[in-house]
Parts: sequence; C-alpha cells; structure tokens
Amino acid sequence: MSVEHLANVLSEKTGSSNWVVVFKALVTVHHLMVHGNERFIQHLASRNSLFTLHNFLDKSVIEGYTMSTFIRRYSRYLNEKSLAYRLIASDITKTKRGTDGMMRTMNTKELLNILPVIQTQFDALLNFNANPDELTNGIIYAAFMLLFKDSLRLFAAYNEGILNLLDKYFDMRKNQCKESLDIYIKFLGRTSKLAEFLKVAEQVGIDQSDIPYLTQVSVSLLCI
Repeated sequence: MSVEHLANVLSEKTGSSNWVVVFKALVTVHHLMVHGNERFIQHLASRNSLFTLHNFLDKSVIEGYTMSTFIRRYSRYLNEKSLAYRLIASDITKTKRGTDGMMRTMNTKELLNILPVIQTQFDALLNFNANPDELTNGIIYAAFMLLFKDSLRLFAAYNEGILNLLDKYFDMRKNQCKESLDIYIKFLGRTSKLAEFLKVAEQVGIDQSDIPYLTQVSVSLLCI
C-alpha cells in the first residue's frame, strides 16, 4: 500500500460519524507520524488541508459527547504538527539536540521564525487538556500517551531554542529584542501549563522516572 493510499484510507475513516472509528483513525495517523516512514508525514504536510473536524459531534451515545470534544482538540494538534513540518521542513521532535543541534545553532532570524511555529504546535498539544478521570478508555489513553511523548520532545526543542535566543539577546536589533521578549514571556506561560499536563501524566500511572522535573524559569530578562 502506498503512503498516499494509506493516508487516504485513514482520512476517509475520519469522515465517520462514530467517535470510536474517528478517534482510532487519528491515533493511527499520529502513531505513523511519529514511528512510521518519514514519507508519511511529508505527504500529510503537502496536503492543502488535513482534518476538518472542528464541528465533529457523535450524539449516538453518551460517551460520544465527551470524546467528540477530545477528537476536535486532537485533530487540531495533528493539523498543527503537519503544518509545522511543512514550515520547518522537518519534524522538530526528531531533530538533533544539544549544543550542536538544530535549535542551538540557528541564527536570530531563523529562531524568530521557527519558535512561533513551535509555540503554536505546543499550544495545540496542551489544549488537549484531559483530566485523569476523562482518560476512561484505551483509545483516548493511547492518544494521551502519544501526546505525552511528543510534549517532552517538543519542549526539549522549544527550550533549546529559547536558550539560544537568550544567548543572542544583547546582540539583537531593537525590533528583534521586542519579538524575543514576547516569545520568552509566552514560553514562561507554556512551561507552567506543561507542568500541569505532566501532573496528569503522573496521576494516570506514567512512571515518575519518565517525567522530567521542570525548574522555575528565570524571569530576570523581563526586568531589563
């Protein structure tokens, strides 16, 4: 089966009115984006539109109302993940990290272009916003686990980009400093939201050794 045919089959499944079918299709898409051949996410990123599920609602069963909310949020995240791949030309969660990695070696212009893309994807991920008592079935739990793993990799890239941005701050032009401060302030807020997301992960049984401890981010730059 070709990548295009596989993507079409899964896309057709998301046209179902049954929340189970739609949610399973989205989880499969996410799994293939992360663990499949890179040609799969490349193909999704090349499409003009991916999932249009912002109005999805399964009224056939009581559980359908709750799960439909998460389907709408989840599909938005997958759309943003695909768009980020198109804009960055790579999956930022898989790029090399460290002092010689992608985010630490970008110049100022690249950082100011890429970090807002990462922020948007990160927002969509955190907007899944499930409580432990809402992760009531294997499908939504599978989606949450994929999001959990993405959150760690995405935040690692995000954090390295911020560190690089701060290193360059005093050599920037005035307009770049303003953009950088705005990005940094947003980073502080998202770090707090990630901490809440990781609390949910701990409460649903993910091993504490797999959950990083987030230290308080410095706000000293805001006082300059």
